[in-house]
Amino acid sequence: MLNSKTIVALSTPQGIGAIGVIRLSGFEAISITQKLFKGKNLLEQATHTIHFGHIIDKNDVIDEVVVAIFKEPHSFTKENVIEISCHGSNYIIQKIIKLLLENGACYASPGEFTQRAFINGRFDLAQAEAVADLIASDNESAHKAALNQMRGGFSQNLKNLRQDLVTFYSLIELELDFAEEDVVFANRNDLKTTVLKIYAFVISLLESFSYGNAIKNGIPTVIAGKPNAGKSTLLNALFNEEKAIVSEIAGTTRDVIEDELIIEGVKFRFIDTAGIRETADKLEAIGIERTKKKIAQASILLYIFDIETENLDDLIQVKQDFSFIPTLFVANHIDKLDEKTFELKLKELKNINIDCIFISAKNDINILILKDKIVKTALGETFSTGDSLVTNIRHYENLKNANSALENILLGLENDIFTDLLAQEIRQAVYFIGQITGEVTNDEILETIFSKFCIGK
Repeated sequence: MLNSKTIVALSTPQGIGAIGVIRLSGFEAISITQKLFKGKNLLEQATHTIHFGHIIDKNDVIDEVVVAIFKEPHSFTKENVIEISCHGSNYIIQKIIKLLLENGACYASPGEFTQRAFINGRFDLAQAEAVADLIASDNESAHKAALNQMRGGFSQNLKNLRQDLVTFYSLIELELDFAEEDVVFANRNDLKTTVLKIYAFVISLLESFSYGNAIKNGIPTVIAGKPNAGKSTLLNALFNEEKAIVSEIAGTTRDVIEDELIIEGVKFRFIDTAGIRETADKLEAIGIERTKKKIAQASILLYIFDIETENLDDLIQVKQDFSFIPTLFVANHIDKLDEKTFELKLKELKNINIDCIFISAKNDINILILKDKIVKTALGETFSTGDSLVTNIRHYENLKNANSALENILLGLENDIFTDLLAQEIRQAVYFIGQITGEVTNDEILETIFSKFCIGK
């Protein structure tokens, strides 16, 4: 039923622009457009060609247009596809769509073009979801991760590993058919080797989720420290604009200030927080409590301190208290120190095993060095955005379920459990891996996924 109609929608953003692109997909896409097009006969033209002409309503010219033809199966949806490029007037766009609807097209649902591409075998479900991520990507890392997944990413690896499990599952089922004859078709050592290989790959994907999710939504980075350490000044220096109020009065920042910044292609969500100290001020105390919550949720902590006045014991305590999160110690106000005093402070910090980035937030000293260190801390020294990454919570949940089944298979092989129980766990692993790529799916899942796409995609 899905492919029995020809759909139409605006594929460029709503609003006035230089051009608008109207897309049709379906068996009648070319013939419907030909009814309105004055120029070459589109039905006689080759695929992947572009033609200039006019859209006509009876005898009235609506607009000069360029029509691109993509014939099945050589198109995004693997159906006949037409793209009409017209002027970006809302009136013109809506008029052309109205004429197309009157001549047999139906309005597309959100994500229906991509859904058809999936159903027609253009790509698997994980790749289809990556299309939405690619459109939404607003930084280089998110773009590369989405593009890698759209091109196949880990999908092909999952399909190959799933097929290995399917082979063993069929052999196990065969053993069940001949249970009375006590024969073995599936070599248990080979099965264990295969499961261990799949298990290692699934674990690597699960471990990538925290980073993959972060680059997709922004890596939360908290700026914390004592009052007047220079937190707000540092935030302003990182963004090169006034984001936060700077004052010599302690406790000025009483709430959390957040904003996003892209550094070397990676999106970070910087969070300026209230200064950490003991206080009787109820409002400031609320801000400090929020600071601690934000640190617990962050991926990176920038702990900034005044190099002139900071107590070394306090730094040791901070290192212990926040050992659960990658922490960059930022020594501020180096512009106030002479060379001799700086050397003394550096020696003291080395003695307590505190590595620092030395800056002057007010005078913009070493801010670029700090940014570089932040990126390296977030990505790690060896990470490549070409690696397989899990950025989708649906994939993550299915991988967790598959991982649980794989662990049960390994446990069963160690304890020589009954063949029917082993078959059940293999079937579960096959099912959850198949859910990711769409080899196993249902209408409810598809509706949920594609309803989040924009209309026209």
